[in-house]
Amino acid sequence: MSTVYNFTVKDRKGNDVSLNEYAGKVLLVVNTATACGFTPQYTELEKIYEEYKDQEFVVLDFPCNQFANQAAGTDEEIHEFCTLNYDVQFPQFKKLEVNGDNASDLFKFLKSEKSFAGFDMNHPIAKILDDMLSKENPNYKENAEIKWNFTKFLINRNGEVVKRFEPTEDMAKVEAEIKSLL
Repeated sequence: MSTVYNFTVKDRKGNDVSLNEYAGKVLLVVNTATACGFTPQYTELEKIYEEYKDQEFVVLDFPCNQFANQAAGTDEEIHEFCTLNYDVQFPQFKKLEVNGDNASDLFKFLKSEKSFAGFDMNHPIAKILDDMLSKENPNYKENAEIKWNFTKFLINRNGEVVKRFEPTEDMAKVEAEIKSLL
């Protein structure tokens, strides 16, 4: 059976990192951007990380520039921004693609395990995303592609994808799901 532990990714300096290093931990894999309406979620992600890291929980941050060029800097510039503005302490990796021909194998796997979960239409940005994506593809909800920055995948201690959260998901719900796995 395939798990996230089968994948190797690049850290922000370009070194290979086997996700097997995180075996036995609960993971939250997130595609991020530094100039997005959801960028303030870094605050909540860091808070959750700090709260549960001693219980073997880790946030894995993968910057992605595929959505309106909202992660345009270099890997070091992105790291510096996140450190200075949000005091991010969790691991940040090399910028990658999550959709299309050049999508990382990790994100291909994540999407194959958990498809689009639907936006929380109570979120103020949800209607904007829904309108924009519907214009591009009226059937956008029917495919597993990542729709926007800050899509999150929750991984259990066995490396299995258990939940996908769209960027509009209330972070309190994300935290509750993390706690249920710890």
